Amino acid sequence: MEQTFIMIKPDGVQRGLIGQIICRFEQKGFTLKGLKLVTVERSFAEKHYQDLSAKPFFSGLVDYIVSGPVVAMIWEGKNVVLTGRKIIGATNPAASEPGTIRGDFAIDIGRNIIHGSDSVDSANKEIALWFPDGPVHWQSSLSPWIYE
Repeated sequence: MEQTFIMIKPDGVQRGLIGQIICRFEQKGFTLKGLKLVTVERSFAEKHYQDLSAKPFFSGLVDYIVSGPVVAMIWEGKNVVLTGRKIIGATNPAASEPGTIRGDFAIDIGRNIIHGSDSVDSANKEIALWFPDGPVHWQSSLSPWIYE
């Protein structure tokens, strides 16, 4: 089953949007396989965004990601990378459709709430970086212990 990496950025955490963002992925039918709240070290942020290191906004992006805690997640499901990108919306919130996370919650490209893998290859690399021990293995909420 396909997996993707999703990160709620510091502005999304600060604004209390974690639950609403998770809800959108759950309502779509995707399964949360890993989640952690972390404060990112500068060297780690630089490694995560290394493919953007030649861009003029790289330094500001790194400063932004290390400015507060983020929520790193692994989501699993059919076509989760492509569908996840649609749920998130365009990188520039002004170009994001209403109903997307960025379309509903973000107004500035520099503070756009969320990051999502843009390909299966990127997802695999990001998941390996952020979750070196792999996803969590857990029982469904429909496990028998709930009914005992």
